[in-house]
Amino acid sequence: MTAMTRWNPFAEFEDILDRYNRQVAGRNSAPATNGNREILQKTDWAPSVDITENKDAFVITAELPGIRKEDVNVSVQDGVLTIQGERNFENTEDEARRHRVERFYGHFARSFSLPDNVDDENIKANYHDGVLELTLAKQEKAKPRAIEVEVN
Repeated sequence: MTAMTRWNPFAEFEDILDRYNRQVAGRNSAPATNGNREILQKTDWAPSVDITENKDAFVITAELPGIRKEDVNVSVQDGVLTIQGERNFENTEDEARRHRVERFYGHFARSFSLPDNVDDENIKANYHDGVLELTLAKQEKAKPRAIEVEVN
């Protein structure tokens, strides 16, 4: 017996809109520069992230399924944290036909401006089961202090 499925014309439209939004979020037209620092990077896709905060730290959790730890690079420069890497397309030589390819392949990058109270010398990274977790420790803000002026 064949099961019947009700056709929803809006589901296809939502699928197209979702693909468009993911494609636009992951592709920037041309890199803009600020002096000699690149602000926007051209990437093929961008991983999804969650950012949470507790009293001691900010935690950034990025989904990177199927990517080896060696293919991920995390860097901090001028108050900007960048996660970047690459997922390569597994091209098999057999004659298997692909019916659908929805996962993104190629270079990826995400950049985040760090708040002033993040200690960029104390960032910890943990990678397990395709999930990258970055813990950015907070530091106390410098308190204003009075400077005594001597009269000569």
